[in-house]
Amino acid sequence: MTARTDRIDQLIRQELGAILTRDVQDPRIGFATVTDVETTPDLSHARVWVSVIGQPAEREAALEGLRRAMPFVRRELAHRLSLRRVPELHVRLDDTAERGTRVLRLLSELEAGGSPDGGASPEAAAEVPESLPTPVPRVGREGDTPDVPASPPPDRGRPGRKGRSRGERPHRDRRR
Repeated sequence: MTARTDRIDQLIRQELGAILTRDVQDPRIGFATVTDVETTPDLSHARVWVSVIGQPAEREAALEGLRRAMPFVRRELAHRLSLRRVPELHVRLDDTAERGTRVLRLLSELEAGGSPDGGASPEAAAEVPESLPTPVPRVGREGDTPDVPASPPPDRGRPGRKGRSRGERPHRDRRR
C-alpha cells in the first residue's frame, strides 16, 4: 500500500459511513459499521469490511442489504469525492469483534480455572452464538499493583528557548 491509497481508503471509509447512516433507507442494514476499506492500487476495486451487531441471520440480511445498496452508494461516492475512478465496492463481513469476544471468554475461563472449551466438543462450542462482552468493573486480584495516578511531567517551559530566562536574548557571534 502506498500513502495515497491509504488516504483514499480512509476517505472512502469515512464517506461510506456517512452515506450508510444518512442516505441508505434499508431497514435490514441496522447497526452496520464500516471498519476498513482496502482498495487495489489501480482503484478499480475496493473491499469494504463491515461489522454488524446481531445474530447470524441478521448479519446475513444486513450484508445482503448492503450489497443491494452498493450501486447507490457508489454513485453517491462519485458525487462527494473528487476521484477520477470510484472503485467497485465489495462488501465483506468483519468478524474481529466476535473473535475478540471469543478470546476474552477463553481467557476468563482459563483464569477461573476451567478448561477453555468448557468440556464441550468443538462442534457444540461452534454452535453457541457469540455476543459482545458486557463491560464490568475490574476486580483487584492478589499481586496487582495499586492504581497510582501518574504525576504530570515537569514543566520545561516553551520549546526552543534553550534554558534562557524570559528577558534574555540569544548571544550572536558578530564575527565573520
